[in-house]
Amino acid sequence: MAPRVVLVGPMGAGKTTVAGLLGDAWGVPVRDTDADIEATTGREISDIFVESGEDAFRELEVAAVAAAVAEHDGVLALGGGAVLRAETRDLLADVPVVFLRVGLSDAVKRVGIGVGRPLLLGNVRSRIKVLLDERTPVYESVATHVVDTDGRTPDEVADEIRELLP
Repeated sequence: MAPRVVLVGPMGAGKTTVAGLLGDAWGVPVRDTDADIEATTGREISDIFVESGEDAFRELEVAAVAAAVAEHDGVLALGGGAVLRAETRDLLADVPVVFLRVGLSDAVKRVGIGVGRPLLLGNVRSRIKVLLDERTPVYESVATHVVDTDGRTPDEVADEIRELLP
């Protein structure tokens, strides 16, 4: 068993929204590793970051991705930083991965003031730019397909993915 598609990308790319649209269109379940972590720990992601630190969160994330890739055959959305760990990238080697690419301007508009986003403390725009610059090459390295989301509706993005992965 393996996911039909795994969606990766930064915060504001629309992973959760597009995953839901794809799940509905294909009639398959949708899973989000951030939601899995919150359900397993009984804590919100932001609380894990603050109370336990980013390294502890990333360990939980690797475990959540491993479980989801092994157990889930629908649409899987990963947290924005999940692909930072080599273990996670290895888990994605044999599944279709779509990188939802978003530019700085659209990401800032979609994320807003960063409520509940622990990596955005401080200047939201500059933090998103740093994250995009650091992570885009990693997203591209794991992606089977890259779909641009700037100036597009979630439905348009989902339609393109459905064309790529009929």
